[in-house]
Amino acid sequence: MISRLQTGARETLQGHYAGQRKPLFEIAVLTALLTTLTLGIYRFWAKTRVRRYVWSSINDGRDSFEYTGTGLEKLLGFLAAMVILAIYLGVVQMGLYYFGLTLFIEPQTEKQAMMQAAAMGITALAVLPLVFFAKYRARRYKMARTRWRGIRFGAEKGAWGYAARAMFHWLLSVLSLGLLLPWQTFRLERYVTDRSWYGDAPFQQGGKWTALLPMMAQIYMGLLIMVGGGTMAALTSLPEEGAMMAGLGFFWFIAGVVLYRVKAFCYLTTHKTLDGNIHFDAEVDTASLVATVFLGALVVAVITAVVYGALGAGVFLVVMPAVTMGQGAVFIAGILVIAAYLLATAIISSLALVWIVQPIIHQVVEAISVENADELQFIEQRSHDDGADAEGFADALDLAAAV
Repeated sequence: MISRLQTGARETLQGHYAGQRKPLFEIAVLTALLTTLTLGIYRFWAKTRVRRYVWSSINDGRDSFEYTGTGLEKLLGFLAAMVILAIYLGVVQMGLYYFGLTLFIEPQTEKQAMMQAAAMGITALAVLPLVFFAKYRARRYKMARTRWRGIRFGAEKGAWGYAARAMFHWLLSVLSLGLLLPWQTFRLERYVTDRSWYGDAPFQQGGKWTALLPMMAQIYMGLLIMVGGGTMAALTSLPEEGAMMAGLGFFWFIAGVVLYRVKAFCYLTTHKTLDGNIHFDAEVDTASLVATVFLGALVVAVITAVVYGALGAGVFLVVMPAVTMGQGAVFIAGILVIAAYLLATAIISSLALVWIVQPIIHQVVEAISVENADELQFIEQRSHDDGADAEGFADALDLAAAV
């Protein structure tokens, strides 16, 4: 449970996560199976059930967080978003066709192949703003459907503003070879934080983007090792040693990305305020979190290899004898194989949630504290927010798989 610490007249709340692997795994496997059997339709209810479990596992000793979203509103939002996306992409393709570019022909010459590649690139760029638009709208929906102590969270409209800023900052980050990534991280986080609310109390993001610069060190170290290893493999008589060095650099780079995200999260959290007087602190054990990510990924990879390896052997043992027994036996064997693959897919798709995502949530929640928490009693309820399109665009663009 979250403990209550009195500091003078001030109260501090320390986070706690009560979720367990077994119940979440059961929910994830069952909902994954239902999603597969309904050809994907149940996935909106599946995400809702997973979120309700995760949200309810976070509490303050008396009150748990509550997720109030529904699968039906997510489905309706998805259908509406699909119609809009179809019209938008249709207009884009008509514009491309007007200039002699299209995705829908088999290129016969090198010129046609280049034109088709250009059409693909333009289409991807046309979709990119919608990706950032959908990301903001998905966050707004989740906040609108989250309550704590009976008080709703919320976010102001601003998806197109976020999309424009995200495009601009990503361009700067790419052109600067990543040097301006901390500026991007800070400015985008400040944009969404300053438009977020808990009841009638606004959040504010403080701090400076330059404080994030030292957190990039391990990312550049990993890149340097990768480049050095690749150069050694290509230009010297030590290709194996160079390849090993490049591989080490790759893993170093991944660890550096995780470290950067954790440290940036901690810094940005500690510089957030609510209603100007309620403060936050985050002291995540970065080494432990990186170990959690790599250990979880290793567990998922090993189990995946074992499950699909055993499944492949089982298919061979079932199908081959059935071939000699007639069409009826082949049909039954085929049904059994499909059922086995569906079960294996449901299990594998649930492993990352249980072995990576939930442990990260656990560590992060228990690292966060709320200071001057006695001021929460003065916050009043906010009006109901329709939650934008219920993550419809994020689902349509396959961005809403995360908890």
